[in-house]
Amino acid sequence: MTILKERVIVLTSYERKSLFRFLTLYLSSVFVLLAIIGYLFFENNRASMKSAMKFEMMYQARMLSSKIIMKSMQNKEALLKDFNKEHFLKNLKHCRFQAGYYTKDKKPLYTEIGNVSRFDTDFFIKDMKCYTVTEDKSEHLGVRYIVLKENELAGILHKLRIKIIGYLVLSFILMGVVGYFLGRLFLRPVREQIESLDKFISDTTHELNTPISAILMTIQSLKGLEEKKLKRLEASAKRLSVMYSSLTYRLEGKVESSELLDLEKIIHERVEYMKELIDSKRICIQLELESTKIWMNRRSAYRLIDNLLSNAIKYSDVGDSIFITLKESVLQVKDTGIGIDREMQEDIFKRYHRANEERGGFGIGLNIVLSICKEYKIKLDLESKKGEGSTFTLVFSKLKNK
Repeated sequence: MTILKERVIVLTSYERKSLFRFLTLYLSSVFVLLAIIGYLFFENNRASMKSAMKFEMMYQARMLSSKIIMKSMQNKEALLKDFNKEHFLKNLKHCRFQAGYYTKDKKPLYTEIGNVSRFDTDFFIKDMKCYTVTEDKSEHLGVRYIVLKENELAGILHKLRIKIIGYLVLSFILMGVVGYFLGRLFLRPVREQIESLDKFISDTTHELNTPISAILMTIQSLKGLEEKKLKRLEASAKRLSVMYSSLTYRLEGKVESSELLDLEKIIHERVEYMKELIDSKRICIQLELESTKIWMNRRSAYRLIDNLLSNAIKYSDVGDSIFITLKESVLQVKDTGIGIDREMQEDIFKRYHRANEERGGFGIGLNIVLSICKEYKIKLDLESKKGEGSTFTLVFSKLKNK
């Protein structure tokens, strides 16, 4: 029951990581898509606004030009007698645009605009202000150019930009909520399958414990059996025991307290525990150890050494050698076994990956080694060459003297 409860916590963590990855990819795609749509929509509206603004301003300029022409066609003598041109142009209605009236020398007769930089085009934009230039070659009342200026385009575009961004943010939030529930929906069958599989494994490993313990106790009580066969039985039983310990360690995932340990003593203890397994393959094991204190959970330390040693034994041939050295907080486990291809070295620490299908095992031993190294900030390195063996190097953090 305890194992199952703890596995549910781990599964929830796994589900959250998977959901996070899905949402990251999903929302990134949604963000890019919405950004493209928003940009295209804004550019399309800006072009439409400019086109509409140009049409309106040119229409108003033509209306002003018509009024000037009509005025100039009245009695010229009356105009010369009491006509005030500046007053007329000032009071000429021109709707919401600022207006300027210029001679053929581009000098203002009356203007509300100020300096005009161009007279060679009928429409241009400068500093987010729109200008239209209408030319009257007949120069009625001396007016050659009528210039209109619009000041609201920048504000209109800014409001449009804010509105589009607001809609995009709301759309992004909505899509995020939809993506979250879709992710939960898609991950539910996966979660149920993993829960079912882990429950089966936890139940199976629980049932394995009883026969393994019984076998080990029976072997110790056997007498009169051929020693070679007895050692073979004991080696097989201990191998099963190590595999069982690795499975339960991975399944339980308990957070246990650390303590001050002597790594040298632990290595001696675990080598002695696997003596029958080592002898069964006639492996020569050489130890060169010095006392090294580490701050670690004892069970994790056992699993670390057991899996490194078990891996070296598993991938060594009969008569090979294993060298274990421990100096200055650096542990090296070197074997002269089959070695590992360079292409496979990055994958051997993945769960359920085996470097050699014929050598047995579940493919979780080195994954446990990696997870323990990450947990306790132990630097892990591997050097291996096909046919020449492998060397695992672990660099432990040195404890400060209190």
